Amino acid sequence: MIKEVKTQVNVGVEVGVLWKAFGKDLKDILPKMVPNLVKDADMLEGDGGLNTVYLFNFGPDIKTMTYQKERVTEFDEFVHRIGLEVIEGGHLNHGFSHYKTTFQLTSTGEQETLIDVTISYESQAEEDTMPLNTSSTLVFIKHMENYLMNVAT
Repeated sequence: MIKEVKTQVNVGVEVGVLWKAFGKDLKDILPKMVPNLVKDADMLEGDGGLNTVYLFNFGPDIKTMTYQKERVTEFDEFVHRIGLEVIEGGHLNHGFSHYKTTFQLTSTGEQETLIDVTISYESQAEEDTMPLNTSSTLVFIKHMENYLMNVAT
């Protein structure tokens, strides 16, 4: 049975800039943004839109995973919604049979965006033994916010 965890966070970046970073520029931004977490990223298929496949090779600060392939399974430019599903490695090597993160971006002001995050997952392991939490996703978002604010200035 697929379960969900939801959270949200406000960031001080305009929705259009954030959308471009999540969509078309993700593979270029991640290694610059968090080089100790993501050593490099490659777009194996697609153009950043629907059905694009990314390969993320993890850096030295991630001890439990070496890589993860993710497919863009949702991509709606009109409502600024992107979903990334793990298709190989990473979380799938740690007890999950399904792991997807969806980001919904909503403008809340001239330089502010609300990000609603939904993590859907399925696991055969006991719930309390799974390393699932939203804190790593929130840290990722804060790193992206800081990166985009510093690049734009």
